[in-house]
Amino acid sequence: MTSLIDSISVLFEYFGAIEWYHIVMWVIGALLIYLAIAKDMEPTLLLPMGFGAILVNIPFSGVLTQGEAHGAIEVLFEFGLEYGELFPLLLFIGIGAMIDFGPLLTNPKLMLFGAAAQFGIFMTLSLAALFGYDIKDAASIGIIGAADGPTSIFVAQTLNSNFTSAIIVAAYSYMALVPIVQPPVIRLMTTKKERQIKMTYEGKEVPKLTRICFPIVVTIITGLFAPSAVALVGFLMFGNLIRECGVLDSLSEAAQNMLSKLITLLLGITVAFTMKGEQFLTVDTLIILGLGLFAFIFDTAAGVLLGKIMNIFSKKKINPMIGGAGISAFPMSSRVVHKMGLKEDPQNFLLMHSAGANVSGQIASVIAGGLILSILSQM
Repeated sequence: MTSLIDSISVLFEYFGAIEWYHIVMWVIGALLIYLAIAKDMEPTLLLPMGFGAILVNIPFSGVLTQGEAHGAIEVLFEFGLEYGELFPLLLFIGIGAMIDFGPLLTNPKLMLFGAAAQFGIFMTLSLAALFGYDIKDAASIGIIGAADGPTSIFVAQTLNSNFTSAIIVAAYSYMALVPIVQPPVIRLMTTKKERQIKMTYEGKEVPKLTRICFPIVVTIITGLFAPSAVALVGFLMFGNLIRECGVLDSLSEAAQNMLSKLITLLLGITVAFTMKGEQFLTVDTLIILGLGLFAFIFDTAAGVLLGKIMNIFSKKKINPMIGGAGISAFPMSSRVVHKMGLKEDPQNFLLMHSAGANVSGQIASVIAGGLILSILSQM
């Protein structure tokens, strides 16, 4: 009888520990799962993130450390994100193996769009500082504009930001929302005539030696000018070297498929450790989500504006929409621009041009993250 009373007492204790923020986070977790399944929005990330958000917001949850019992998600967080940012770096190997730098090497001036599309990072950093955030938190918030989830995680964790969870959710949410966020901005910045500009793709064959040397040279140059970016750029370029070397095809395929998907899955459920209701449901989270949207809009606008400026001085006209693909959201952004081009003119094929701008954005975003780390490490 005593044991039954004790069991009932413990049960009431569990139910009594449920707070309003636990329930809200369950709803948010369910919403993320819904978006992943019903809307097919980054399902390999949003589904585990949503389920993890539910797990960590169950009172006395066994996935969190309780006394001397180590919780699974907390252990994954410590080894995968807190100590060395292992998961984002491993994910960069998979991303690097997916990227074909051929369109960029064929037309190197597309690199300018990748650089221009990082403008939103520094604008958002400045705006976050004006909102009163510490410079390291402001920099971590600004890097949402990189449109690159692993870079956002790496920078926020390295700078020990107080808002890592909100930054990660904002970064990946807006990456998934690229098809919704970018088209209105691009249409607002361009005329119908500009959107109908056709660009021929010469499709020159890039020598294998050039493809192999490119990731090595980029890593060395980045290391000389921004040493803090070597981990980010180095793992990305190592993945690309595996792809291009021609002697590791099975490993390249594994990196592109199994490694990237498995790490993304683990990353999603691990990130949920930072989504505990009492810490996540704050005004700061709403502000950060707003600043993240601001960063994405300005990234897109800056890339399109550069395309319009280049047309003033260029004999061969550039469709300024490809500037919007200069963000790092690969390959979603290049597909968005290509579809917009086809909508304006069924014979307007912009995929290869926008892909070149898109992969340049991938490089530029990790370099921008490394530069921010280099600058702040001196402060």
